[in-house]
Amino acid sequence: MNDEDWMRRALALAEQAAEAGEVPVGAVLVRDDTLLGEGYNQPIVAHDPTSHAEIMALRHAAHHEQNYRLPGSTLYVTLEPCTMCFGALVHARVSRLVYAASEPRAGVCVSQLQLPDAAFYNHKMRVEGGLLAEESAAMLKGFFASRRGR
Repeated sequence: MNDEDWMRRALALAEQAAEAGEVPVGAVLVRDDTLLGEGYNQPIVAHDPTSHAEIMALRHAAHHEQNYRLPGSTLYVTLEPCTMCFGALVHARVSRLVYAASEPRAGVCVSQLQLPDAAFYNHKMRVEGGLLAEESAAMLKGFFASRRGR
């Protein structure tokens, strides 16, 4: 599978989040073309403010690998990560982050803080944004429009 295939899988997970009434964000963690973990937003359902898609994928992968470090892995996520999620990716030693849509309010890769460029981290990851951004943004806009329409 290629980057687009993995991002499409993350978009399918985002749809599951939307069906559960959660903000539609999905994430998959891959190493050597093998799925290590996946997840979608579920802080409302789980009563857990840390249950973002990225965190759920990291938890799943770390449990599967029996290691909290996940070097050589790539995380595909449908929305630019927040501060918490970016920090977790650094701590897990994820090598590459690929996100779809930018998050102008709370995104920390390019939209607000540009954390990948911060010199104080002891781990650097490659960051690429914009893959299937239009599809992800449309899903998010549709979700929030339907919520406002209620």
